[in-house]
Amino acid sequence: MKTTRTTPRQPAPTTAPTPAPRPDTHEMVVIHRGLRREARLLVRMIAEVAPGDTARARVLADHFRIYRLGLHQHHTGEDAYLWPPLLARVDLKADVVLRMEAQHERVAATLVAVEAAVTAWEAGAGETERDTLTALLAEHRAVLVEHLDEEEKSLLPLAAEHLSVSEWKAMGEHLVATTPKPELLFLLGVALEEADAQERAAMLRGLPLPGRLIWHLVGRPAYARKVRSLRRGHR
Repeated sequence: MKTTRTTPRQPAPTTAPTPAPRPDTHEMVVIHRGLRREARLLVRMIAEVAPGDTARARVLADHFRIYRLGLHQHHTGEDAYLWPPLLARVDLKADVVLRMEAQHERVAATLVAVEAAVTAWEAGAGETERDTLTALLAEHRAVLVEHLDEEEKSLLPLAAEHLSVSEWKAMGEHLVATTPKPELLFLLGVALEEADAQERAAMLRGLPLPGRLIWHLVGRPAYARKVRSLRRGHR
């Protein structure tokens, strides 16, 4: 009787699971660049306002309030959508997240002090009030820059490793949903002003098509006009 030999079946090759896509945290670096610039320019522009020039004081006071709104919305988005999931996942590096939260409180306290000083200054554009305001703005800027620098160095790598793309995008969705559209367009201009072509394309790609059209047709030219009026040669 003839027997046949069978070849043992080889196990099917296994493939490594496709890693989940990670968020592009560099967009926060782009946003921070704009915040650093505006904090620096506010000190310089307000310091140059002549005593009694209430028209210029009102313009810069309004600009500060838009800046404050953008920074507040940026930080409340982090408070709501960045810290909680990270604290649940980073274990040994939770101290980084807790330090970021504490720095947010310090930044917020400086903004409260600056807002009170802005209100006191803009009514009469007094020299003493102006000098008090610029000192408080300089203090705010120092606290802010310390926070942004450490966030970029220590926090963003954790976010890139531990957050999903949708979790990361929740911060931007919060900003869009809770910010009035004229101010939102201006704040987009603040972020994009010093962005390179690749950074600009990446940020605009995250907007829906109507939003991109509104930015190009309305937001960008409006931002350019306002910056020319505000800066008076400052860069």
